[in-house]
Amino acid sequence: MFHAFFSELRSAGVPATIKEYLMLLDALKHDLAGRNVEDFYYLSRSALVKDEKNLDKFDRVFGHVFKGIESDFGEETVEVPEEWLKKLAELYLSEEEMEKIKALGDWDEIMAALKERLAEQEKRHQGGSKMIGTAGTSPFGAYGYNPEGVRIGQDKGRHGRAIKVWDKREFKNLDDSVELGTRNIKVALRRLRQFAREGNPEELDLDTTIHKTAHKGYLDIHMRPERHNAVKVLLFLDVGGSMDAHIRICEELFSAARTEFKHLEFFYFHNCLYESVWQDNRRRHAERIATLDVLHTYPHDYKLVFVGDASMSPYEIVYPGGSVEHWNDEAGETWLRRALTVYPKAAWLNPIPEKHWDYGQSIQMIKTLMTDRMYPLTLEGLDNAMRDLAR
Repeated sequence: MFHAFFSELRSAGVPATIKEYLMLLDALKHDLAGRNVEDFYYLSRSALVKDEKNLDKFDRVFGHVFKGIESDFGEETVEVPEEWLKKLAELYLSEEEMEKIKALGDWDEIMAALKERLAEQEKRHQGGSKMIGTAGTSPFGAYGYNPEGVRIGQDKGRHGRAIKVWDKREFKNLDDSVELGTRNIKVALRRLRQFAREGNPEELDLDTTIHKTAHKGYLDIHMRPERHNAVKVLLFLDVGGSMDAHIRICEELFSAARTEFKHLEFFYFHNCLYESVWQDNRRRHAERIATLDVLHTYPHDYKLVFVGDASMSPYEIVYPGGSVEHWNDEAGETWLRRALTVYPKAAWLNPIPEKHWDYGQSIQMIKTLMTDRMYPLTLEGLDNAMRDLAR
């Protein structure tokens, strides 16, 4: 099996050598991986992969060759966490059952119905179709299902159908120190480089020093400003909700961007751009920055980059009050158009695979607003986005 694994790695383009293969066998002989598949995965990857660009190839081959093999964890009993048992109260429906449940109607009807339910309800409900409760088909509550509704009392989304979230949610800041996987992203970002020498003379100008010294007959040292990437970037990062599944790739992008661009300003938003943004998710309710202030502070020569899955209720884009978390006096598309007017060089990076974009109504709406300048958050998509911004 190990020989077949090694052969398939070579066939897939992973340049593993015989010496590295023998080193892996020697490590297995000394039982460094034990009987745990996960430990063997990391051991074999460390031995056979020397360039991170081959990690994806390695993962595909490993998954194919060792499919179905399980670790030997012994016969120890495991105590089931209480929160897992609570999940038994959640409602799970088949696709056919979901299609039979009708939405209340438009935005105004849903908000009017919520106000009516709040006035009527006096006790807890579970499994119903009308009141605010759990595990039912009502448009209001938690752990149930409805095509459109208001999520109340649920820790995170399940079906991605909520048009508003009653509960206060906490988001985490993206880590700009992430290093693993950022190397190829940095290479793609360098498509946007425009170098200039600005600032104080801090670097030795060797050519000028040699020329002046030879001309004058004595040492004449000349300094010059360091050469920097002069491109200016405004980075808007969608956080929370459905973006939790894409935190890793967004952190890698954020870390690479902080390294590559000297003039980088970043802000967070949730789902769509509205009247305010923030720079610290831990204080996003207390320290908001007016979007108009951002548009008036940074000149139009900044490149505008949005990072988000564009997956939301269409109400969040086109309706005043449509924001899932607060009441917005103006629709999200109004703010997005304002930003694009100030910054004509713009792109939207979407972590959802491009083949799935056609199935999301909100994705198509954002793509249209961006005049088709939406790119998948892959190395190829990032490369194309940087080429477009550099024009």
